[in-house]
Amino acid sequence: MPETWRRATATADPAGRASTGPSEADATLGTVRESPTETSPFQAYRGSEPPRFVNGAERECAQILDWYGIPWEYEPRSFVLRRDAQGRVTSAFTPDFYLPDQDLYIEVTVMKQSLVTRKNRKLREVRHLYPDVRIKLFYRRDIERLAQRYRLRIAS
Repeated sequence: MPETWRRATATADPAGRASTGPSEADATLGTVRESPTETSPFQAYRGSEPPRFVNGAERECAQILDWYGIPWEYEPRSFVLRRDAQGRVTSAFTPDFYLPDQDLYIEVTVMKQSLVTRKNRKLREVRHLYPDVRIKLFYRRDIERLAQRYRLRIAS
């Protein structure tokens, strides 16, 4: 514990002795505030930082995973596809979700089918460069089917 924090929180215990740590109540409140289940709306999320979804479809997929208690992480890894002559990454692919129990990455796209060519190409590159990595791409039609089946509203 930093010395400046210790001095700033010095209190007296019930016997009147000086204490350099937080009170029991402060410590309990600190634990509650830092608890991931209290600060995160997701119970099955396994990441260290709160997820920052790019679109509503990703959030809805996360809610489905969470509803069924499927442990998941949001964008935990990027796969390098190409580097320049100096070794800098020039192309990479970052799947939206990782399901650790299934050892499966999931990419969600709600682009029109005619616009997903680039994403499909990157996915083929990942499969070629990382043959042991399991990855699945969910298209708009897949999301629509899930939404219909589970009576969900589809994010635009």
